[in-house]
Amino acid sequence: MTERPKICLSIAGLDPSGGAGVLADIKTFQAFGCYGAAAVTSVTFQNTTGVFGAVHQTADSVRQQVQPVIDDLGIDALKTGMLPTREVIEETERLIRDNDLMNFVVDPVVRSTSGYDLIDGEAMRSLIELLFPLADLITPNIPEAERITGIAIESEEDVVTAAELMREMGAQNVLIKGGHFQNSGSEKLAIDHLFLNDEVHKIAGTYHKTTSTHGTGCVLSAAIAANLALGQSLLEAVTTSKQYVNEAIRTAPKIGHGHSPINIKTI
Repeated sequence: MTERPKICLSIAGLDPSGGAGVLADIKTFQAFGCYGAAAVTSVTFQNTTGVFGAVHQTADSVRQQVQPVIDDLGIDALKTGMLPTREVIEETERLIRDNDLMNFVVDPVVRSTSGYDLIDGEAMRSLIELLFPLADLITPNIPEAERITGIAIESEEDVVTAAELMREMGAQNVLIKGGHFQNSGSEKLAIDHLFLNDEVHKIAGTYHKTTSTHGTGCVLSAAIAANLALGQSLLEAVTTSKQYVNEAIRTAPKIGHGHSPINIKTI
């Protein structure tokens, strides 16, 4: 008898070009041998060159998508991406609490790679208040961490300060991604900082000077959720996922006329 695969759920936006959002998440879950399910929070209009608009789903639409999947399949891990409104965030919180969902990763998506704002201030406040305390990990990049905390991040000391502020806001563990902030050594590295319990882990990867970065945050958070579902510790899951995304950037297929998606492939 075939063993039941681990089942991972993404609650996020739809990118029709397939490089980000729920389509990228599903591909990533599959790449790690997990079965992927997804609920769409917003239908965006985008390709590799930019985001041109979006139609958001209602809170009820999100619940009607998610609850039957939970009831039927069971969920081993969950990640959220674009949660565009306060109502959708409140419903997501209820779904998580009502169903005791575990291995929860929040990718606090606030802006697309091309610079399109995907969430307003009210929704951001709800995300912080309602979902940060429930998450096993939040995964902001530097611009996202700046918007969440209201401080400019220009040094490693600023990274530490931002993480401390987010933990004061209720986040249990924080991964601040280093793709926007490289070291000054001879070998350029993208250094992620994982604030795990009372420890800080620096997770380095080669910095690739490239525009092929569409969906990197989505893929990283989905990979972490998948590895948590597979039984890895949070540190192991982050390290494995960082290595995966680094290789996916290096081998990106260079498609489209803007920011190419990265190479999501089975490990």
